Amino acid sequence: MAKPDVITLTGLRAFGYHGVFDFERREGQEFIVDLVVGLDMRPAAHSDDVADTVDYGALATDVTAIVTGEPLNLIEALAERIADAVLRHPLVQVVTVTVHKPSAPIPTEFGDVTVTITRERA
Repeated sequence: MAKPDVITLTGLRAFGYHGVFDFERREGQEFIVDLVVGLDMRPAAHSDDVADTVDYGALATDVTAIVTGEPLNLIEALAERIADAVLRHPLVQVVTVTVHKPSAPIPTEFGDVTVTITRERA
């Protein structure tokens, strides 16, 4: 099978209450999500119709709802929940999700913490 075409959505920002510490769940923080979504774009390229592709606006809405929704302990679990939602779009073949937690409670100076997962349609 040929490598799929990709839609990339980077830097999606949303405020959530994920973390293992009580103060993270109480105060919340900004999370940033990047998606690389693999699908066959030839139908959309030929039809010029959004119905033949994945609406990246809808993806952004789905991701924001997950990040701002039910709190999770780990960003690994958050990434998995996002990947599951993206794979529910019927045209998506594969998705790579990166969740950034730039304000993670780490007792030293750092730039960012990320978790990246890749999931394929079963």
